[in-house]
Amino acid sequence: MTAWSVLLVGLGAAVGAPLRVLADAVARARFGPAFPWGTFAVNVAGSLVLGALTGASAVLPAGVAALLGTGFCGALTTYSTFGHELVALAERRAGSAAVVYLLGSVVTGILAAATGWFLVRLAL
Repeated sequence: MTAWSVLLVGLGAAVGAPLRVLADAVARARFGPAFPWGTFAVNVAGSLVLGALTGASAVLPAGVAALLGTGFCGALTTYSTFGHELVALAERRAGSAAVVYLLGSVVTGILAAATGWFLVRLAL
C-alpha cells in the first residue's frame, strides 16, 4: 500500500467514524436504546455504498476504493458493535429483538449491497 493510499484511507475514516457515532446518537435520541437502529442503519448504508463501489470497480481509480471503500465504509460500518449489541440484546432477554437484529442485518445488508451493485451497473 502506498503512502497516498494510506492517506486516502485515513481521510475516508476521518469522515466515516464520526458519522457512525452521530448516526447512533441520533437514532438513540429518536427511537431510544431498546434496539440498535444506529448500527443497523450505518451497516446497511455502508453495504449499499460498498455494493455500488464493487459495481463500478472497473471504471473507478484505485484511490476511490481506498477513500470510500476501505476508509469511509470501513469506519462507518461496524461488525464488532453489531456483535456486541446482539449479545447485549440476548443478555437482556430480548431474544426476539436479537433474532430480528441478526437476520435483519444480514439479509438487509446483502440486499443493500446487491442493490448498490445493480444500480451502478444499470447506470454504466
